Amino acid sequence: MSDATPRNVHRSSWVPGLTILFWLATCLPVMAAPLDEPLKPLPPIPQLDPATVELGRQLFNETQLSVNNTKSCASCHDLQTGGVDNQPFSLGFDGKPVALNTPTVFNASLNFKQFWNARVDTLEAQVEQVVTSPLEMGNDWKTVIQTLSALPHYQTTFQQIYPDGITPATVQNALATYERTLLTPNSRFDQYLLGNTDILTIEEKYGYQRFKEYGCIACHQGANIGGNMYQKFGVMDDYFKARGNPTEADLGRYLLTKDEEDRNVFKVPSLRNVAVTAPYFHDASAKTLEEAVDVMFKYQLGRIPSAEDKTLIVLFLKTLTGEWAGKPL
Repeated sequence: MSDATPRNVHRSSWVPGLTILFWLATCLPVMAAPLDEPLKPLPPIPQLDPATVELGRQLFNETQLSVNNTKSCASCHDLQTGGVDNQPFSLGFDGKPVALNTPTVFNASLNFKQFWNARVDTLEAQVEQVVTSPLEMGNDWKTVIQTLSALPHYQTTFQQIYPDGITPATVQNALATYERTLLTPNSRFDQYLLGNTDILTIEEKYGYQRFKEYGCIACHQGANIGGNMYQKFGVMDDYFKARGNPTEADLGRYLLTKDEEDRNVFKVPSLRNVAVTAPYFHDASAKTLEEAVDVMFKYQLGRIPSAEDKTLIVLFLKTLTGEWAGKPL
């Protein structure tokens, strides 16, 4: 044994160690670097106060937020069906359909504004309007506070979390806090963006390339693949003239601003989980993903794709479905 070898170590003991190191180097998967793409994976689900999140979850499922105890947030935003109810138009507290197709609640916290016409900035403001809407829950906040305050469970829980107890602001905050946790990570496309390039088929990768090349990405961008800008519905052709039967809801942001530039302008919807949130558009006019892609090509892009390219794009869109509670949507 040479002087370079520690006296209490035999050369023979190196062999298993070297073997293990060689095995680790050759058998363990190499973590690939995230891809440098214009679309980004969802951020991690935020770690918010568990008690507030749980309170928000209970309120999300609470029918007593509506004036006749028939509707909760979950009535229209069913987390088991993509955060929507898959109906053309959800029914309000009075059993009548609302004017616009219900958007998904999943990943809504990443939108830069809320509602199709982007009339509020925050989830809290969205809750405030839904509860008091004469078409949705039909309630008023004085009644909501009285109703919740009469329930010992809510009275105790709110006092434990909020110094002010049950108020419109604390109800809205609890609901919004819960909704901020409703992200759907781990879609196959997100895994691809994070470096697992083998998880998509070659056809799905081609679909993503076509999505970029045709210009879909000009509006459907960022981590939410939409939800961060306005756009006119019918950029290249008059969608509403072709569809017929115009409604007040078709006016979009014009109803808010009275500016002609805002006529038929809406918030661009997110494409995340789009394969499970049919029907599509504010008017629920497209029943399938294929129909929706056709409309977008004709009226937004002014182009006619090949049948193959359309199929590839639809395949790509189906990779955007994420997970909720550890299960695929």
